[in-house]
Amino acid sequence: MSNSSEKIEKKYTLWIWVLSIIIPVAVAVLFMVKIPGVERLGFLPPIYATTNAMTAVLLILALVMIKKEKRYLHELFMKSAVVLSVIFLVLYVVYHMTSESTPYGGEGAIRTVYFFLLISHILLSITVIPFVLITYVRAISRNFKMHKKIARITFPIWLYVAVTGVIIYFMISPYY
Repeated sequence: MSNSSEKIEKKYTLWIWVLSIIIPVAVAVLFMVKIPGVERLGFLPPIYATTNAMTAVLLILALVMIKKEKRYLHELFMKSAVVLSVIFLVLYVVYHMTSESTPYGGEGAIRTVYFFLLISHILLSITVIPFVLITYVRAISRNFKMHKKIARITFPIWLYVAVTGVIIYFMISPYY
């Protein structure tokens, strides 16, 4: 790793860990806050599910582009996936600040599947934050060897989170 890459990565290390803690804590706290007098924003779940689906597509396209050595398109798709993930997070929090959580109404084996997907989705969505940030910093610091190494871990986790977000939406949507 070059000296400038090391400096860039060290510069961002504190921010990566601060954001990796603050984001899930803020989401958990804001999840419990209800905005009084604001009508339930029931139109948001299909929108934020769509952002998850688009994120999954962008992640796959980014992988295809880097395999074809089209770095510019890879970078464009990855930055777009980050932006969509942030938009998802904002919409998700806003929805839950205006609406009570919807209980899942499925029964039997499908209920077990739903809760497995939901719990793994939530845990991995928290876990993936530092991975995404570290992967991104390694790319902008041009430390491509280490970027590629961690991206092999980040990619499947992030893709799983994006895809399961859509599946969970379709499983819970009949009960809204």
